Amino acid sequence: MLRIKSKMKNYIMMMAITGLCSCGGQFAADSEGLEAAGGNFQYTVDKFYDLEVLRYRVEGFESLSLEQKKLIYYLSEAALEGRDILYDQNCKYNLAVRRTLEAIYINANDKETDEFKALEAYLKRVWFSNGIHHHYATDKFLPDFSVDYLKRCVNELDDDKLPLEAFGGSKTGLLDVIVPVMFDADLLKKRVNQADGDDLTASSANNYYEGVSQAEVEAFYDAMRDSADLTPVSYGLNSKLVKGEDGALKEIVWKKDGMYSGAIERILFWLEKAEGVAENPQQKKVIASLIEYYKSGDLKQFDDYSILWVKDSVSRVDFVNGFIETYGDPLGLKASWESIVNFKNLEATKRTETISENAQWFEDNSPVDARFKKPVVKGVSAKVITAAMLGGDCFPPTPIGINLPNANWIRQQHGSKSVTIENITDAYDKAAKGNGFKEEFVWSDAERELMETYGFVTGNIHTDLHECLGHGSGQLLPGVSQDALKAYGATIEEARADLFGLYYAADKKLVELGLLPNSEAYKAEYYSFMMNGLMTQLVRIELGNNVEEAHMRNRQLIAKWAYEKGMADNVVELAERDGKHFVKINDYDKLRTLFGSLLAEIQRIKSEGDFDAAKNIVEKYGVKVDLELHKEVKARYEKLNLAPYKGFVNPVYKTVTDGDGNIVNVIVTYDESFTEQMLRYSKDYSNLPTMN
Repeated sequence: MLRIKSKMKNYIMMMAITGLCSCGGQFAADSEGLEAAGGNFQYTVDKFYDLEVLRYRVEGFESLSLEQKKLIYYLSEAALEGRDILYDQNCKYNLAVRRTLEAIYINANDKETDEFKALEAYLKRVWFSNGIHHHYATDKFLPDFSVDYLKRCVNELDDDKLPLEAFGGSKTGLLDVIVPVMFDADLLKKRVNQADGDDLTASSANNYYEGVSQAEVEAFYDAMRDSADLTPVSYGLNSKLVKGEDGALKEIVWKKDGMYSGAIERILFWLEKAEGVAENPQQKKVIASLIEYYKSGDLKQFDDYSILWVKDSVSRVDFVNGFIETYGDPLGLKASWESIVNFKNLEATKRTETISENAQWFEDNSPVDARFKKPVVKGVSAKVITAAMLGGDCFPPTPIGINLPNANWIRQQHGSKSVTIENITDAYDKAAKGNGFKEEFVWSDAERELMETYGFVTGNIHTDLHECLGHGSGQLLPGVSQDALKAYGATIEEARADLFGLYYAADKKLVELGLLPNSEAYKAEYYSFMMNGLMTQLVRIELGNNVEEAHMRNRQLIAKWAYEKGMADNVVELAERDGKHFVKINDYDKLRTLFGSLLAEIQRIKSEGDFDAAKNIVEKYGVKVDLELHKEVKARYEKLNLAPYKGFVNPVYKTVTDGDGNIVNVIVTYDESFTEQMLRYSKDYSNLPTMN
């Protein structure tokens, strides 16, 4: 007898707006999912506040071997077991808030009141953002239900349904903590504060530091660095820095038997199963090395793992799992936990393989100073992937491309691995069809036709170039630390990669290589990028606020700099018609030249570690917002009834077993709602104490 098993038991950055791009058919025989009449995949799952939840398709899963399907299943479970780590990293009170709200949601007697519905919407925001701060803007969002309602709901519940263990077993103790955390607008105001002049650690609500100032953090890690070390570890990447009772600073490492051990032990359980079905000896070594790193917490071991991972360019199934990106730390040191499980899209990968095969040509012909170019580009491995499972900081909001590892010396000596996640970009594209955005914000039919005809292909090409070559291009001068730009490092790095992609998107080389159909196609991406950077990404920001998030700062920096520097020649203008402003590009060739000039300067800043220049260019172009234009864009966008941010629910993988319990197939299904999935994840993958 065959049995279908699942963890069901009883029970989503950048293309979120059409034009905001960078970081169909029948299901297969062993897939189940939601299809409307006519066989159309239902991409939209839920919508609330400024958020929309989508589905993505795992096309091609059915063609994988049984061992590959099992590998994806085991890695997918590992990707889900670390969910609570990110909640806790984002803010130490997130788990207490989420678990309390979930208990109320599940057990409430009257679910038809306005206050309950407001609680439900707030809970969905918490799920989407992995905490009480907006996933992108990082501002704390406030409930639309009352304090009295929360207290009444908590007091009506049995004690065993609430997370009281960290609060002396008392409902009063719980409420004394979470009420101000949720309702006081001035407490824990921003998850990541990057305002110039503030103490960035003291004013950020994340859980990476406790009792330490920005100056103390910087001094602590500066003392560890040796400018003569050509292979430095990423100091501070996998730890919380705290001040002890004696005033001394110490790191609490995220590892087995350390902080987050409960979740890490479960991740290890599934990684060990994955090791047993690895595709080849190299992949087996990769997984074994990651296991060792989770056990030791040794950052040198993490580098060893990263090198092995980069060198595995043969395996079709691949994954990221660990403390990876540092955007959640205003100092760019501490890494959030994330995972993505994927497999290579063989046909689409021909595109990125062509790019990577010509990596040296792109490096040699870049408009940057020769001192900052890599003499020999090593190990650029690029592919288009199909995401199979998303976790941690890749979920529900999801990147569209990845380039890793982040350690500069590993990139230089061993290369990097770059991916474009095409089933995610496809889902964004399909979900945005006919939403009225282009009609409202694009200057004319000519630009709209360009975007409709070439937008998807040029958006993917820009992502390919950004991830495959942009992040992997250039080099630091000897003695320059990869952390030299401090709080501005992430914005500069994203600008560097975006500019590399923009500059080469217009190069005839792409047509010669068969990557673009003609020499006009790139204009679709140029228009989309400039419209986004100058105008439409403003829908993501609350009125009166500046730009905070690194990718948004990067896009505005590039667009505003090019707009200002091209003003004398009217390269780009903000044209007005019928009381509305539109981006109008008058000279695409000169715009490309401007992108090249800015790329040269941004690379210089990066290569020389010029902190003052980084600060000046980011603060001048990337931060400030024109309030009147902001009001106009927000008002126009609101009339469209669109959600500026999108994320995803994951598919569900079910194992089919024979009478002896052996897995004989794995089936992917798509019929889980956002609420169902979040409640199931909270039930099945809650591996941490409420307070850590």
